[in-house]
Amino acid sequence: MSGEQPRPARVHRLSSVPRDHLPLRPLWLCRTCGQPWPCGRAKLALLADYDGSPVSLFLYLADLLHDAIDDLHKLNPSTTGSAADMFDRFLGWPARHTRSHRMTRTLPLPAEEPEA
Repeated sequence: MSGEQPRPARVHRLSSVPRDHLPLRPLWLCRTCGQPWPCGRAKLALLADYDGSPVSLFLYLADLLHDAIDDLHKLNPSTTGSAADMFDRFLGWPARHTRSHRMTRTLPLPAEEPEA
C-alpha cells in the first residue's frame, strides 16, 4: 500500500503523566531502554494508568498487538514471531498482574457439630 502512513504510538487518554517508555514503531522496541515493548517500566505504567479498568487495558493492548503484528510482518515476514509469543508479549502479562482477573474462592467452613 503505497500511500499508507504508520499510525503514531498512542498514549492512554487517562494518563496525565508523560511516559518515557513508549514503543518505537515499526520495530516495537522501547524508545528508552531498547527492550521489546512493552518493557517492564511500560508495563508498570500501563498497570498504573489502567488501575481498576482491566478490560480497557486488554482492549488497548489488543489493538496495539494488531498494529505490532502488521508492522513487524511488513518489516520482515519471516521474523515476526509466533502468534503465541506475540500474544504473551502484549496480552499474557496483564492477565497475570491485574487484580480483577484473579479469582479467589472461599471454601465454606465445615459446620460445627453441637456437643452432646
